[in-house]
Amino acid sequence: MDLRDDARTMSEWLTRLRRGLHQEPELGLRLPRTQEKVLAALDGLPLKITEGRTLSSVTAVLEGARPGPVVLLRADMDALPVTEQADVAYRSRIDGRMHACGHDLHTAMLAGAAHLIARRRDTLAGSVVLMFQPGEEGHDGARHMIEEGVLEAAGERPQAAYALHVSSRHWPGGRFATRPGTLMAASDSLAVTVRGTGGHGSAPHHARNPIPAACAMIGELAGTLARAVDPLEPAVLSVGTLHAGTAANIVPETARFEATVRSFHRGTGERLAAQLTQLCRGIAAAHGVEAEVCYLNEYPPTVAAPSESAFAAEVARDVFGAERYEEMAQPLTASEDFSRVLEEVPGTIVQLGATPPGRDHRAAPGNHSPHVEFDDGVLADGAALYAALALRRLALAPAPGTAPN
Repeated sequence: MDLRDDARTMSEWLTRLRRGLHQEPELGLRLPRTQEKVLAALDGLPLKITEGRTLSSVTAVLEGARPGPVVLLRADMDALPVTEQADVAYRSRIDGRMHACGHDLHTAMLAGAAHLIARRRDTLAGSVVLMFQPGEEGHDGARHMIEEGVLEAAGERPQAAYALHVSSRHWPGGRFATRPGTLMAASDSLAVTVRGTGGHGSAPHHARNPIPAACAMIGELAGTLARAVDPLEPAVLSVGTLHAGTAANIVPETARFEATVRSFHRGTGERLAAQLTQLCRGIAAAHGVEAEVCYLNEYPPTVAAPSESAFAAEVARDVFGAERYEEMAQPLTASEDFSRVLEEVPGTIVQLGATPPGRDHRAAPGNHSPHVEFDDGVLADGAALYAALALRRLALAPAPGTAPN
């Protein structure tokens, strides 16, 4: 039985697992119920399992029948602080939390891949590290897992690392995609607290209102971005929060806003940190208030090894047919902490279209939307691709200490 057929026999189990995860979403680095479900899904397999010390991660190592190199497969497990609006029978049971980015699918797929690979253990030369990671959504879970030793879990570092990510709108359902080089943007954050002097709204001259200063800063951010970054170098800045005041006739003490900054080159964030800090402090001084500016470099750009992207594309075409694969025309402005792994190990991320059947992916709600839906029909194919990447990559790689032919 080939991998695709074998994976299809697991479709009902994969769907139950994914929907169980979907109904109990958890946020951040501590995902005890999710971890429990993953451990149950892996129960009975010939795995060496390590649970995280400071986060609810699961690292599972499957050793082949013969010595060989190491390949890592990663799935992220955390949800988002979003209240689900999708009309599905298995919707989130927890208000304010939703698997709106498809991490529940990734987790189920990797658990399925563990079963597929274990069934072929007798022919396997080498080891596969299964990295079930919390905290991708802004908590840098990959960095935490690296610090806790995920890259050394099999006794030596992986020769290659792969992740899958579903998309509700970038590609048609069932279509795989990747590209060599830069796959996704770096992610930085800008948080500004403007401090003035509170007072009565009827006497603004006796106060120092932080709101006009904050609004002026926000209005100038785009212009500063345009002046600080090469026009041929893409960069995005979006203000996502603005908080100030409690009543119409009260001048507040503080106003605060936060923005996300996306770019594709390492030096861009450093330049913007200096420029945006100078901008905000200068506007604050002009308004007679103070600005506390915090610019954080969060995730680096996600950069794939060209050889590993080419390999993943070859595997996807071979297993699923050439019509099921396309090369990404350009990087995504979303970011990924799998970039931490790819800084240490050559590898790539493969995107998988997961729009429900009968819907135009171009008009579908996107990842992170409260209305987003993903097709459970892609679960078996995702599990099969995970397994195929590991099995074929190990078959290609020379054993440790062996000179290549």
